Amino acid sequence: MITVTEATATATALATPPAGALRRLADQGVSVWLDDLSRRRIESGNLAELIRTKNVVGVTTNPSIFQAAIGSGEGYEEQLADLAVRGVTVDEAVRMMTTADVRAAADVLREVYDATGGRDGRVSIEVDPRLAHDTRATVAEAGQLAWLVDRPNVMIKIPATKAGLPAITEVVGAGISVNVTLIFSLERYREVMDAYLAGLEKARAAGLDLSGIHSVASFFVSRVDSEIDKRLTLLGTEEARDLRGRAALANARLAYEAYENVFAGDRFTALAGARANPQRPLWASTGVKDPAFRDTLYVEELVAPGTVNTMPEATLDAAADHGEVRGDTVTGGYARARADLAAVERLGISYDEVVEQLEQEGVAKFEAAWQDLLAAVTKSLDSKGVDGE
Repeated sequence: MITVTEATATATALATPPAGALRRLADQGVSVWLDDLSRRRIESGNLAELIRTKNVVGVTTNPSIFQAAIGSGEGYEEQLADLAVRGVTVDEAVRMMTTADVRAAADVLREVYDATGGRDGRVSIEVDPRLAHDTRATVAEAGQLAWLVDRPNVMIKIPATKAGLPAITEVVGAGISVNVTLIFSLERYREVMDAYLAGLEKARAAGLDLSGIHSVASFFVSRVDSEIDKRLTLLGTEEARDLRGRAALANARLAYEAYENVFAGDRFTALAGARANPQRPLWASTGVKDPAFRDTLYVEELVAPGTVNTMPEATLDAAADHGEVRGDTVTGGYARARADLAAVERLGISYDEVVEQLEQEGVAKFEAAWQDLLAAVTKSLDSKGVDGE
């Protein structure tokens, strides 16, 4: 099995020397993925350029990203016209356009995928967010998306809702690589890892090759600070002000501690003997929203081996321009992380309440973006003289 160091070194060798910080991230075992995709980015050669020059070794998408890309119409006119002539439904049109983009991006990243033994070179596509609370529909949609994209380096994104947990097990058990998204709480993250291990056990029982199954767990970062810092600011005390910008990093660091414990445990050790891969933590929502903080905060302070940091392009550019990578900034900080979250609780801010709210808002935001995308595509199909409903 390819080690973290071997995989990241191989991925780095595929690129010309990128900006120093991005190269140093790879040297520390952090895979840099781009949190964005559009047809124009693929066709213009921009994605290939980011692989060559900025050490990008993967891509993540979500409903908001596709809403922005397809909603603009740029690059999709010809396919929309063809879909309109066929008289397809708006749901089918959206599925055809999104899977086409993911397929093309997967082809661009195929060399990275091959060189890293499947560890990187990945492109993620999310199940319809309207299915977030329906286990059976999520499993069926995941299988359909994997079949439509038809590339070994696709990852199917499944939200970490209660209904999503058994879906993760079923989809992994069928041999499909999964990106688990919208993880905010440590308790839910442990449930996600358990669901992944159960899926590997199911796949092993079915006689599948575990070495071909990969997974990442997308642990959201900046949204935690946005919500907790808002509450800290309302308190207005000096202690509250001093805690701003610390909760999200504490939460993520404790998530990494949980990852270390689970994947060093007996349950995974038995699976590793069958060539199973650990489920890597992926830091998502890494764009800094508070201008008072460094725009590279969630890159520099979450450096740890065996992780993925998926960045919007602005964060990627900032990291390349002035990022400071000082080595591992996670594994030595568990005691401080626990103390920071305890201090937030002592001020009357409920961690459980915040993470539950963020999960609900995350699902709702993706569903709203999907509805906006459906509306934009419906309008485009209608403008071509065909009813898109």
